[in-house]
Amino acid sequence: MSREGIARSLLTPARRGSVAPFLVMDVMTAAARAEAEGRSIIHMEVGEPGAATPATIREAAARALMDGQIGYTLALGMPELRRRIARYYADIHGVAVPIERIAVTMGSSSAFILSFLALFEAGDRVAIASPGYPAYKNILEALGCEVVFIETTAATRYAITPAMLAAEHAKKPLNGLLVASPANPTGTMMTPDALKALVAAARDLGIRFISDEIYHGLSYDMPCATALESADDVVVINSFSKYYCMTGWRIGWMVVPESLVRAVECLAQNLFISAPKLSQIAALAAFEATDALEAIKAGYAANRAVLLDGLPKAGLDRLLPVDGAFYVYADIGHLTNDSMDFARRMLAEAGVAATPGLDFDPFGGQHAIRFSFAGSTSDMEEAMRRLAGWLK
Repeated sequence: MSREGIARSLLTPARRGSVAPFLVMDVMTAAARAEAEGRSIIHMEVGEPGAATPATIREAAARALMDGQIGYTLALGMPELRRRIARYYADIHGVAVPIERIAVTMGSSSAFILSFLALFEAGDRVAIASPGYPAYKNILEALGCEVVFIETTAATRYAITPAMLAAEHAKKPLNGLLVASPANPTGTMMTPDALKALVAAARDLGIRFISDEIYHGLSYDMPCATALESADDVVVINSFSKYYCMTGWRIGWMVVPESLVRAVECLAQNLFISAPKLSQIAALAAFEATDALEAIKAGYAANRAVLLDGLPKAGLDRLLPVDGAFYVYADIGHLTNDSMDFARRMLAEAGVAATPGLDFDPFGGQHAIRFSFAGSTSDMEEAMRRLAGWLK
């Protein structure tokens, strides 16, 4: 082989680096291109709050920025922020969480990496729900784990049940289970009793349990339950991105069993050093911005009502329950078997950007689409008018 050929072979991505892309990014690129051409586009593709971070949060960060050096913190985060997170669990859920078990992270994404590395070995089998957030699969596979999809249906309100978990475990033992409530992309939630039963079933089977609770605070018809209400031997991941409108601040947290604290701390020291101090200061202020955040949530509730009324009128009446988060997941199987093509045509012909189900579901994603209603109510109303005209 020539020197050029050797150089090229040395620079090819490793198998672990060859993860699947987010199809939503293709939609975003096409939407941006259309806007650059002067077209009006309604953005319903990205799972990101349309509202700005509340002023009190931004002001706290601005004061800190002007007051002095913004340096490293302890790997597990500022003690005062960890204490405030512990108070959150006491106030909202009636659960006592020692601050020693709380780790502040660079968004939920780094929390997933830390939890997967602390809990699993390469080759371990980890179950996730389908439909589900695609980064679960991609991060697990990049770390050498085997991902096991458990297909959910309307019969269980798109949640994994103890019976489904036991059946999958009986085929070949599972090492871990990751669930989300409220879930992305479906917006569905588990009842407190259902979550408690699943945590107990996982423990009985010797399966490690991770609960993704990053959409907590965004529920409409039932309360959000934390897995910490059921057990201490679980990993819980949360974030300031969604309810607190802080996606770009890249700040989140995790609660881990005492036995994992040191492992998570050492991993965090080496992989990230610490979460950004400026974002941690802002996150501390976020707990005092409840009035502004609840006003934003009221906007989501209004948007939800617009979509639940407008989508069926436009011909999209096969909708999953919209319990929480800010998504409507629609079955479009009566219109197409190619959700990516549907998303492209909807963008090109109606000026509405949404995410094809193939991003979330290897089984039925070809006939599903996810609409985010995190934007303005006027945009949601305009989107419904456009879709009604396009699908008539």
